[in-house]
Amino acid sequence: MIFSSSLLENAVNEFAKLPGIGKKTALRLVLHLIKQDVQDVMHFSNAIATLREEIKFCSRCHNISDAVLCNICSNTMRKQEMICVVENIRDVIAIESTQQFNGVYHVLGGIISPLDGIGPEQLQIDSLISRISKENISEIIFALNPNIQGDTTIYYIGKKLSAGSGGKSFPVKITTIARGIAFGGELEYADEMTLAKSISNRIPVENYITSSN
Repeated sequence: MIFSSSLLENAVNEFAKLPGIGKKTALRLVLHLIKQDVQDVMHFSNAIATLREEIKFCSRCHNISDAVLCNICSNTMRKQEMICVVENIRDVIAIESTQQFNGVYHVLGGIISPLDGIGPEQLQIDSLISRISKENISEIIFALNPNIQGDTTIYYIGKKLSAGSGGKSFPVKITTIARGIAFGGELEYADEMTLAKSISNRIPVENYITSSN
């Protein structure tokens, strides 16, 4: 791609760094911005800069937040005793869109994947165990992608919860979303109806692990 302006080229190169954005798409986006009012473009750039500088992560569930606690954890109308464990923030957004879950979340920040060099120590598993030991939790719902890595993560955390602290297991119900999501699929791409039914028809983890093996 040959540019007549180094300013244009630099902007295209920056946009092309975004996931899923190639040089042609980046060029279309930059040319679109050039056509916009200067104040609108400044508002756009300020919003991105402010996001990066001021964004926080909830100290309790690790979801994106504007404060120490996210608006889900701080909402007293939600079932604080029910935790939905998800891989990432996109999954929180996907489940919230169904309007079928009224508990709180715990964002692991990934799933166990030895081939990718991701082990339990790199995820927010210890903070989950700590929450369960300190809070009055009645149910843990695993809403992880239905694949080998997701199953491995569920199995690992399930074993940790069974072992408990000092050999005493935690008195908490452990379930996972039903297999409405195809094996190998991803939550963020599932339609809201399928995801809602998977949450409503969740099953005990021991049954899920047995049927998966």
